[in-house]
Amino acid sequence: MILDSARYLHEPVLLAETLERLVTNKGGLYLDATLGLGGHAEAILKTISAQGKVLGLDADPEALAEAGHRLGAYGGSFHAVRANFRCLGAILEKEGFFPLSGALFDLGVSSLQLDKPSRGFSFMREGPLDMRLGPDTGLTADQIVNRWPAEQIAMLLKEFGEEPEAERIARAIVSRRAKAPFTTTTDLAAVVESVTPRTGRHPATRTFQALRIAVNQELEALTRGLESVVPYLESGGRLCVISFHSLEDRIVKNVFASLIAQGKCARLGKEGRNAVVACEAELARNPRARSARLRTVEKKQEEIE
Repeated sequence: MILDSARYLHEPVLLAETLERLVTNKGGLYLDATLGLGGHAEAILKTISAQGKVLGLDADPEALAEAGHRLGAYGGSFHAVRANFRCLGAILEKEGFFPLSGALFDLGVSSLQLDKPSRGFSFMREGPLDMRLGPDTGLTADQIVNRWPAEQIAMLLKEFGEEPEAERIARAIVSRRAKAPFTTTTDLAAVVESVTPRTGRHPATRTFQALRIAVNQELEALTRGLESVVPYLESGGRLCVISFHSLEDRIVKNVFASLIAQGKCARLGKEGRNAVVACEAELARNPRARSARLRTVEKKQEEIE
């Protein structure tokens, strides 16, 4: 089923900055490893020539359907595959889609996933405790909050949510589920809020982030995806990553530092070690961009393996 585009399409973050760094060969091959609703992919397709092509990956079949509808007019210049970028090397080999002139990872959750209650990502909308980015994932948030021991939940909240109240929240979850299991996102959010001081953001923000990361093994997949794409870049090809929280950004920085130390990649000279952030004009029209960080490296030598 094709969804309502007007409802779900949003402005891709750091779009101009990404295109400036990513597209160096207008007739080249480009990978959008996190296709989502296709905003960045569409901009790349508009920028490259008729000889250029874009391959989009996403684990979410609903996102793929929407992106396919949006980008269908580009015909053979665009192709999409349902897959997690942890399997990136095998996909590029199967599709024969390399060497790449550029690869983009736009991390995080799309508007489609956040705004659809049945996906269970938002603490602002009542839905089931699911949080799977793709239907093939076995673990759900429901299983974690209703079955895991308090110590394991607390560790998860500390590691993946950087939640200072992790132990208190974990105890509250276990105490409440002893009376009745959690069934909805708003139910869980209310319990978290009841034991967590309110600051600038909703008290359940870190808890929901941690659950989503654990369910989808996002940080492990990110490390594997970034490391595996580099051999498929052509000499001078660019790898751009947009992250939205410190855990993601730390992985990106560490992987990039390792690639540079190994002599495989180099930082762009004008940026050095600094991430690119949204300008005030973008923040005014798109508050979601506030936490976005764009980092880029360039392949130093041909190394197709």
